[in-house]
Amino acid sequence: MSTLKCEPLSSSFLEIGKYSILRRHHLHHHHHFKSVSFQNPSGVRCIFQKPCISSSLTPVAAASSSSSSSSSSLKSRLRNGDTLYGMFLCSFSPTLAEIAGHSGYDFVVIDMEHGFGGIPEALSCLRSLSASCTPAIIRLPESTPAWAKKALDLGPQGIMFPMISTPDDARLAVSYCRYPPNGVRGAAHPIVRASSYGLDSGSYLGTVEDELLIMCQVESQDAVPYVSDIAAVEGVDCIQMGPLDLSASMGYLWDPANKKVMQTLHKLEKSVLNSGGAYLSGFAMPHDTPQHLNSRGYHMISGTVDIALFRAAALQDVNNFKLTLDTPLPDSDPKDADEKYWSE
Repeated sequence: MSTLKCEPLSSSFLEIGKYSILRRHHLHHHHHFKSVSFQNPSGVRCIFQKPCISSSLTPVAAASSSSSSSSSSLKSRLRNGDTLYGMFLCSFSPTLAEIAGHSGYDFVVIDMEHGFGGIPEALSCLRSLSASCTPAIIRLPESTPAWAKKALDLGPQGIMFPMISTPDDARLAVSYCRYPPNGVRGAAHPIVRASSYGLDSGSYLGTVEDELLIMCQVESQDAVPYVSDIAAVEGVDCIQMGPLDLSASMGYLWDPANKKVMQTLHKLEKSVLNSGGAYLSGFAMPHDTPQHLNSRGYHMISGTVDIALFRAAALQDVNNFKLTLDTPLPDSDPKDADEKYWSE
């Protein structure tokens, strides 16, 4: 079981960060754990232990943990009833990817649909996430066999296909992830990162279809009548809700919290949950928080984007400074202040 030693967090601590830590309560005792320590803005030091889970399906990377990839992969944790909490990475900054991994997220989505990078940049982020054994999911810019092939050869644990509106779309997506005769994925397993550059092709070929998490994003009004059938397509593991594109397709681009949009979203959610097939995944919004998604039965929740986190922190930092410009400091001896600083 994961452990967290920490005093109550101050109100200034990011709620999203607190949630990502507290969600770690379904883990099993056989995982290999690594300790993560941090200090919140109030000065309280917290130590969190997380299981070491490979960022990819690469056999060599998986071998570095005390359990096999099959016992610690995203799909395995979903089967065990875990609720997973993650974030989207749009900046393609390897440093931010590494920080995200060490912060305790269950997964990080490397977003090639709306993010700034392509395959080379995604590779750098995958390597950064490997440092903390954080599972990576790649969201494709479009649902095509060429993009799927290039992304899968990097060896992520999951792949997300955007704009899936019909069961046929979903079947095609699954076929892009499977080698012949089960699909149309091009074979380069002797040299790609996914198979440790061919050092363990046999292990990779024997496990990839079972362990790869295939996610289909439902984000259009056109998909509403078909969502149950999409969720039932063999090989589709997870249905990702797309609230912004859904609201845009309904004519409410500037109003994703519109009552009609939320009613449609709830209808889609219930269809997925009642299908008995795919897991339900989604992205939190200011009006629809991670706690709300969790209460409605989501299995995977993405709570933020790296760019939004930095933007919020930067704005807060500037505002904090401006608020103190006209606030005089209390009288004190500069010598005492200097000694106090260095004594800490």
